[in-house]
Amino acid sequence: MTDLLDLNACALAAGIAAKQISAEDLMRASLDRIADVNGTVNAVVSLRDEAECMAQARAADQGAPKGPLHGLPIAIKDLADVEGILTSMGSPIFAHNIAPKDDLMVARIRAAGAIVIGKTNTPEFGLGSHTFNPVHGLTRNPYDPSRSAGGSSGGAAAALATGMVSIADGSDMMGSLRNPGAWNNVYGLRPTYGLVPLDMPGDMFSHQLAVAGPMARTPEDVALLLDVQAGLDTRHPHSFAQAPSGPQMGGDIKGMRFGWLGDWGGAYPMEAGVLETCERAIVQFGAMGADVEKLEAPFPAEQIWQAWVGLRAWANAGGKRALYENPETRAQLKGDAIWEIETGMALGAMEIHALSLIRTQWFTRLNALFSTFDALLMPSAQLWPFPAEWESPKQIAGREMDTYHRWMEVVIPVSLVGVPSLNIPAGFSAEGLPMGLQVIGARHSDANLLRIGQRWHEANDFAARKPDLNALKA
Repeated sequence: MTDLLDLNACALAAGIAAKQISAEDLMRASLDRIADVNGTVNAVVSLRDEAECMAQARAADQGAPKGPLHGLPIAIKDLADVEGILTSMGSPIFAHNIAPKDDLMVARIRAAGAIVIGKTNTPEFGLGSHTFNPVHGLTRNPYDPSRSAGGSSGGAAAALATGMVSIADGSDMMGSLRNPGAWNNVYGLRPTYGLVPLDMPGDMFSHQLAVAGPMARTPEDVALLLDVQAGLDTRHPHSFAQAPSGPQMGGDIKGMRFGWLGDWGGAYPMEAGVLETCERAIVQFGAMGADVEKLEAPFPAEQIWQAWVGLRAWANAGGKRALYENPETRAQLKGDAIWEIETGMALGAMEIHALSLIRTQWFTRLNALFSTFDALLMPSAQLWPFPAEWESPKQIAGREMDTYHRWMEVVIPVSLVGVPSLNIPAGFSAEGLPMGLQVIGARHSDANLLRIGQRWHEANDFAARKPDLNALKA
């Protein structure tokens, strides 16, 4: 039955709907895979009772299809609420926080027929692109368990890579759908801001950085989940309706123009082999009929970083200030969270205005590039998966990292301005560690990015290289 786990989500969903595949068999295979490898990888946490999961799968077989995800097992990232399941956010403050209801995105996933089997691991409050926390521990990279799985959707990406699930949700404030996608050799889409409406207590207008989105082992599976997550919800002021992505993924990419931004003119230090691996990969776009042009840095990297650090810290201060001001909960916050809150609280109103003006200027310049190029290309990370026992890298290529998250600076030109970006697998290091490419588009070009990704998937075999599951068995 484990051969079911080699099928993509679209094939599984179609087979279950046609009664050619049993949801019960799929659930049994998924739970068996979790039992085999999760002890090493630690991607799935707060696993639900097996008997309950199996009973829901049998009910799915007996009933009519509820929606496009009918009968598919899924584990939800541990930053989102699932009714009746622990939402710890990786923080000891919330180590016993059982969610009273589903978040909007989760409710849509369940209404589409998916069966929630548990959660996927994340760093504390999703801060940092390395998945470890004091509640659930460390998530390891399936390609080398001595290495990081990335983050903050590291649990989701590792669960996909090992076949525990065929689709996974994630979220991305800095690079949390793209970095773990790259390091686990799967696809992750950061959607256009507002396409997937979020539950946002507090201020819903000022903080436009974090998004939720889909991950999977193929772009068509990414589209399958995206079309369930996405859609207008009038309670969210930035939400909008957009035509489903799945039906728009046909057609080739001949004649498309891509701009290669590389290391941003040397602004972003890269570990040896990262840039070379990505440059070898993008040659394939030429073979597919697209034109790739190398570009100079289009905007000062340090200005983007300055705006990013301030606006991200301001958002974190807005959301977590109450935890900081309570001495009991402050004592349980990790240092990175305290740094974010204190940095954000120190900003004045006109400083925030100046940072947002930089964001506007960069968006205007980026938008002009999309009048010429169908997409822009950059590496999804600046270094290979690093040793799992590290908290974060302290330097890259001899350059010191001055914050806990500077080593992921390559993702923030996207994150700062809310445009979509798809991680696609791009190859491996000599040691067998994965790397990925960001394919970046204009706002509302999500379906076009997925079309590019699907043609890439069909033309290349990077994603076909799976981790050694036998080596992961506990």
